[in-house]
Amino acid sequence: MSDLWLARGADDLRRGEIVRISDGAVTLDIVATELATPESLSQLEQGGAPADLLITAERAATLKIMNQLAAADAAASGEPVAITRAPWLDLAKSMATADPQDDLADPVKGPFPTRPLGRQHRAASAALALAKRAALLPAVFAVEPRDSAAPDGAAERITLAADEVLAWRRAPRLRVVARARLPLAGAPDTQVVAFRPADGGPEHLALMIGNAGGSSGRPPLVRLHSACLTGDALGSLKCDCGPQLRAAVARIAEEGGGILLYLQQEGRGIGLLNKLRAYALQDQGFDTVDANLRLGYAEDERDFDLAAAMLRLLHIDRIRLLSNNPAKAQALETGGVAVADLVPHRFGANPHNAHYLATKRDRQGHRL
Repeated sequence: MSDLWLARGADDLRRGEIVRISDGAVTLDIVATELATPESLSQLEQGGAPADLLITAERAATLKIMNQLAAADAAASGEPVAITRAPWLDLAKSMATADPQDDLADPVKGPFPTRPLGRQHRAASAALALAKRAALLPAVFAVEPRDSAAPDGAAERITLAADEVLAWRRAPRLRVVARARLPLAGAPDTQVVAFRPADGGPEHLALMIGNAGGSSGRPPLVRLHSACLTGDALGSLKCDCGPQLRAAVARIAEEGGGILLYLQQEGRGIGLLNKLRAYALQDQGFDTVDANLRLGYAEDERDFDLAAAMLRLLHIDRIRLLSNNPAKAQALETGGVAVADLVPHRFGANPHNAHYLATKRDRQGHRL
C-alpha cells in the first residue's frame, strides 16, 4: 500500500467520508465523530449493528471511566477505549464526549458503558491514528460490518490495512523540489530548500544560512522549529515561538552559518485547529500538557524522524543542536544524526506565557 493511498484515506476521513480499516479477518468501518452527520451515521450502521464510539486512553482518563474493567485494561496498555453507543448517546452527546471544550460546564457526561475490543484492538488503534493524522479530534464512530449485510457503497470505500496505518510515519520518502536564495532580515546570505513528502503531506523547509555546513571543523549549528502560525506570523504572546524563530536565525548568522529546519508540525503535531482548541482549554486553567491530554492526544505528537531525514538529504550527519529540549537530541540520534552539543536557546518570556514556559520546564524536561 502506497503512502498516497494512506493519505487519501486520511483525506476521506477529513471530509466526513466512511473509511474501512482491515486487520486480517477483522474489518472496521469508521467515520470521524466531529464530522459525522445523521446520514453518515445511518449509512455506517446499515448492517444492523450500532456503532461504538472509539476514544483514546488519554480522553478516557479525562472522562474518568477508567474504573470500568474494559476501559482500565485498554488504558493500561495505551489502547483505545470502546464506548457502546446506547440510544441516548446521540450525535450531539457523542461530540460532547469527544470534545473537551465544555467539560467544566457539563462535567457529568456518562454513564459510559465500555466493552473489550478484543480482536478489534489493532484496527481500532489504526482508526484513531488515522484521525490524528487527519488533524481531527481522535474519536471515531466504528462498526464491524456483517458479512451478510454489507452497507451500500462499501465496495467504493477506501480500505486501509491497520498495520500500514500504524506504521505510517511523518517522515515518509522526501525529495528536494526547489532551492532559491531567500535573504532574511539579519541573515541576507540564506538559501531555502523545500522538501516534499511522497505521501502528499505538507512541505517542509530548510533555511541554509551562511556557511550552512559548519566551519572551523565544528559541526553546523541547527535549529528545529515547528510551525506556529499564531506565534511566528501573528505575534502571539501565549508562546515563545516567534521570538525563538527570529533569535535562532540571528544566532546562526552570527556564528557564520548553520541550518534552521521549519517543520509543518503545528501545535506539537496536533494541527492548527486542535491547537486552538487547546488554547481554549488553557483559558479554562489547564496547562499545555493537560490540554493535549484532554483532547485525546499525547502531550507531544511530533515526529522528529522527519528532521533527521531532511538533514540526511542535506548530507549532514553531525550537528550542534540549538535547543532547550533534550528529547529533540535523542530523537535525532535515533534517526542517525549525531548531536555533538545541545546549545541553550532561551527567548520570548513575557507575562502571558510564564505558565506555558514553566510547564515546558517542569513537565516536559526543557532546560529553562
